[in-house]
Amino acid sequence: MATTRPAEAGATDAGDEERPRVLVVDDDEHNLLAIRTVLEDLADIEVASSGDAALRHLLRGEFAVILLDVFMPGMDGYETAQIIRGREQTRRIPIVFLSAVNKEKEHLLRGYSMGAVDYVFKPVEPVVLRSKVAVFVDLFRMHREVQRKAEHEQALLDANLRANAERLRAEKKLRVTEQRQAAIIESLPILLYLEAAESDPRLPQFVGGNFEAVTGFSFDSLADAPNLWAERLHPEDRERVLRALSERIQSGGMSIEYRWRCGDGRYRHFLDQAVLLRGENGAPAQFAGSLLDVTDRKELETQLLQAHKMDAIGKLTGGIAHDFNNLLAAVLGGLGLIERRLPLEEEHRKILGMTRHAAEQGSELVSRLLAFSRRQQLRPAEIDITGLANALTDILAHTLGGLVELEWRIAGQPWPAYADATQLELALMNLVINARDAMPQGGRIILGAANRRARSGNPHNLRPGNYVVLSVEDHGTGIPPEILEQVTEPFFTTKEVGKGTGLGLSMVYGFARQSGGALEIRSEVGKGTRISLWLPRAPRTEARTPAPPAPQAAPSGTPALRIMLVDDHDAVRETTAGMLRDLGHKVDAEGDGRAALRRLERDGADYDLIVTDYAMPVISGDEVLRQARRLRPDLPGIIISGYAEGSSMPPDLDQAIVLTKPFSIEQMDRAIRQGRGSTG
Repeated sequence: MATTRPAEAGATDAGDEERPRVLVVDDDEHNLLAIRTVLEDLADIEVASSGDAALRHLLRGEFAVILLDVFMPGMDGYETAQIIRGREQTRRIPIVFLSAVNKEKEHLLRGYSMGAVDYVFKPVEPVVLRSKVAVFVDLFRMHREVQRKAEHEQALLDANLRANAERLRAEKKLRVTEQRQAAIIESLPILLYLEAAESDPRLPQFVGGNFEAVTGFSFDSLADAPNLWAERLHPEDRERVLRALSERIQSGGMSIEYRWRCGDGRYRHFLDQAVLLRGENGAPAQFAGSLLDVTDRKELETQLLQAHKMDAIGKLTGGIAHDFNNLLAAVLGGLGLIERRLPLEEEHRKILGMTRHAAEQGSELVSRLLAFSRRQQLRPAEIDITGLANALTDILAHTLGGLVELEWRIAGQPWPAYADATQLELALMNLVINARDAMPQGGRIILGAANRRARSGNPHNLRPGNYVVLSVEDHGTGIPPEILEQVTEPFFTTKEVGKGTGLGLSMVYGFARQSGGALEIRSEVGKGTRISLWLPRAPRTEARTPAPPAPQAAPSGTPALRIMLVDDHDAVRETTAGMLRDLGHKVDAEGDGRAALRRLERDGADYDLIVTDYAMPVISGDEVLRQARRLRPDLPGIIISGYAEGSSMPPDLDQAIVLTKPFSIEQMDRAIRQGRGSTG
């Protein structure tokens, strides 16, 4: 059993370790009680009545000293001491033998050989026992204190090492972060600077970032030439910028955009921002600021404004084209009625022919307007570039004249393009003719074809993918930079009056955008112009679309039909009705969709065909036809339109025939036969 007593007054405090322990081993309970009574104020006393019990006690911790009886039943003191000394955990615990006999030298030597450090002979003298045990208890305490201090010092050392290691890691991380931030700043088009408040001429005291990459000059060159910054300001911006600099102390800062000529000679747009820092006395000390290259943003803003402007112009021209088509349909239809119904002398026929020719030229003008506004109907198909080159060369051979030479430069094996073949030929012809006109003394026009891949964020705002780039290059007069953005606007031309409509480039621009591509213009005055047309690569599964068959003459003998005609334009309605009557049909005409639907509800079974305008107020032509087919599902229909988008019918009207204004009587006759399902 083990017993413990509270610590002796003054011996320890709340922060000390537990009291030393002393193990007393004796098979006599009276001896155990006596020894415990003598020693209990020195240490915590644990007692054991046998060697086995003593060994079990030793498994539970350290002891300052072991008082071991020599003679015990079973395992005696010598054997117990030998086992204690044989174990690593207990071999250094002092052993004092308790013995009542065997004071002879040989027995003492045997005890010392078994590991004893001293002997106490029974009957035990309390003073002697206390004295000897106190020495071992004090030694144990001192050992513990030394050990505790060593552990404490080791803990402090470990903590210091950990702190130093943590500090080194933090410093390394800080350096890496600073290097990363410096690398990021140097990779960005931005400079950070500190500049004296009264700096004149302007010269930063500190610059962070890649000064040379942003400006094209080293910082030393700026320090050597303090007036360099002001001298390279754009002339149109100089006065405004210098005024902002002179006022920044009063305002406490500045934020201004300007153009600055960099080391490569090109102007770039900078956003210069700074705030005033004051000294301890409140006086202006220096400016902390940033210089940001916003050239890309300005270019994107310009492109966006140009796109909005072109879109607005496109909507306007599309609307104008629609109105012109109505007028031209009425003019051409009226001319056709006059020619068919009245006997005309030869002179009158010539006048009528000239009038028709002028109206047809107007129709061509309208088609170009529709091309610019991207409202023409395109029939995209796979186009072989080599075949296109051969065909275009043959077409232009008699157009360019003897002073101009045409040369094709095709890089490798070009991909097939995906576009409307007829419109592409017309676009390239326009570009070639413009190139010829830019070289009045003659020269060489170079047509090129190459494969290109557009990636995300490309300058032409194209969808990422593969494109075929067709280019037309001349070495003519070039286009001044101040009008470069205007050349694709309709009716803008630099040619003399009567030598151009200003619709060539606008038509090419509209065709490119509607085809999913882009138009790129690069020009330098006195050196020439290169215009590139980006077109999507044809899908690999796209089969080549054969050319549409040439229109055949309308056969005679079309059966007379009763036709419902709907058009809100009076002149077009009358001329169209006249055409239909000249073809032998009976016509009922209405000026709006509601009146036509009311008549169909009344006598819908009597009509063989409905012909309706597409763009009408209140009810559009496609809606008229849709509601008419609810009344009579088998009713054939023809939609006439001045808009190309009228040709894209909803799925439930896919059987409707589309006729684009202006149209001839022959075209109307073919549409009627097609709508009726006639094979001719």
